[in-house]
Amino acid sequence: MSNYTAPVEEMRFVLNEVVGLEELCKTTGTDPSTIDIIEAVLDAAGKLAKEEIEPTNKPGDLEGVKINEAGKVTTAKGFKESYRHYIEGGWGSLQFSPQYGGQGLPFVVATSIQEMWNSANLSWGLCPLLTQGAVEAITYNASEELKKRYLPRMITGEWSGTMNLTETDAGTDVGSIKTRATPEKNHYLIRGQKIFITWGDHDMTENIIHLVLARLPDAPSGVKGISLFIVPKILVNEDGTLGEYNDLKALSLEHKIGIHACPTCVMSYGENNGAVGYLVGKENKGLECMFTMMNNARLTVGLQGVSIAERAYQQALGFCNERVQGVAPGYTEPGPIIRHPDVRRMIKTMQSITEAARAITYSACAEVDLVARKAPIESLAKNKRRLALLTPLVKGWCTEIAQEVASLSIQCHGGMGFIEETGIAQIFRDARILPIYEGTNGVQSMDLVVRKIIGDDGLAINELIDDMNNFSKTLLPDSALSQIQIERFKDSLSNLEESVSLLLSQSDNRLFSGSVAFDMLMMTSIITATWQMLVSSQKARLALENNKPSSDFFDRKIKTTQHFVDSILPRYMGHFMAITAAGS
Repeated sequence: MSNYTAPVEEMRFVLNEVVGLEELCKTTGTDPSTIDIIEAVLDAAGKLAKEEIEPTNKPGDLEGVKINEAGKVTTAKGFKESYRHYIEGGWGSLQFSPQYGGQGLPFVVATSIQEMWNSANLSWGLCPLLTQGAVEAITYNASEELKKRYLPRMITGEWSGTMNLTETDAGTDVGSIKTRATPEKNHYLIRGQKIFITWGDHDMTENIIHLVLARLPDAPSGVKGISLFIVPKILVNEDGTLGEYNDLKALSLEHKIGIHACPTCVMSYGENNGAVGYLVGKENKGLECMFTMMNNARLTVGLQGVSIAERAYQQALGFCNERVQGVAPGYTEPGPIIRHPDVRRMIKTMQSITEAARAITYSACAEVDLVARKAPIESLAKNKRRLALLTPLVKGWCTEIAQEVASLSIQCHGGMGFIEETGIAQIFRDARILPIYEGTNGVQSMDLVVRKIIGDDGLAINELIDDMNNFSKTLLPDSALSQIQIERFKDSLSNLEESVSLLLSQSDNRLFSGSVAFDMLMMTSIITATWQMLVSSQKARLALENNKPSSDFFDRKIKTTQHFVDSILPRYMGHFMAITAAGS
């Protein structure tokens, strides 16, 4: 029996009411029929996630992946079959250009679908996630010839994609990479070794398109001398047919804490004659091209935090409603542990921070649509700033709350949570990579403070604070929100503004900005997530006033927001006090 059911009603609510999908489609020139099909799309994706992908999750964790002497990787039982159904359903093509076989749906809609894949099976979901990023990098940076050759079959999912940055001595310090690229007629020969390559080799697709960072012979040192190359596992002929195997292979697989069914490879390029690669973008501009992929990948890693949190919350809720233990206060006989106040506290916390993380993630992904499509020229610059600002918040905060929710889920299970048999231990193990890859959360914190706040003299974050302040003026005390809760939110905005001013006043003090960066990320995220939850509550209250169906759902949404404002928003104060103390 599946332990996961896609929260379709919640997803639909966030897309339609919080993001404002109808207005987004109008603004970006997207086919308005998207609104009419969204429910059917979510239902169909939820069915695939529950019936085809989720059943591979626990067996895949137990079986893992295997590699033979030739470097060929075999995936766990059921992975190929579920991936074939994914291809047949056209799920890989949702947000991509119809010019290359995509369906042209908004990125934020595809985001909601990806959430399902990663909740159902995080290891499995990483394959289409990486392919999506590779498609984006090629779309925005490659020549038309390369786009025509590679994009159509990557968009269908027939071919997968990877991202090759890390080397043994070059992790976060990407400028230290040693992989070389030598010009050779109409291509380049790539030689070097990469580590931690997610889905670097496998048997689910007929070809794998590697995006590899390498250094040309006369390239400048550091990040200014890095170029990006398409290096296919199997060479592709001019007519699109597959040719010979390229000079590359997986040398070994990493033995990891979690995501056991995801092959994390050590990749070797050019052991013999050199691996054939094709330049993407301009020479020595590879990191800029790769960041096209990495920025959206950071959003989708934040989304993975939402996915893991949702899965952990659902499993805890189901267990707590079934597990009978003790007599709870106010009762006279034993019953399910959901009756106990502290268990209810944990469940409410898990639910509220998961829903807040979803709202902030979907809102950030909507900015991707506004930036990438035909947003009004007068707002485009602001949309770009907002997207850049929200990206480290989504990646950082949503992956941090995933750790909390997974841990609370274990706690709800009691001793059974510490036993692999229940499956929650796997969720806890899988979640732990999220604050690390695609730039550690320390990197995200510095990106927020140095580039997104100090770098533009506070413009983007003050725009965000202004928007939240304007929204706060619309809040009136009623049954959904008390005056105390409203004032608590307004106070948080004043404290955020004070923290921004303090950062800008010490903009030359890198030690200070580095020491408070994580607190700044967490504080900004909690307050911004509160804003999104208050928007949700406001929309839910209006729905109740208009006697819309699903009144139970709207009532729960209001109560979840109240819990968030009462119990989660106050957490920002600890971060605020740390920032002001460091600045005194």
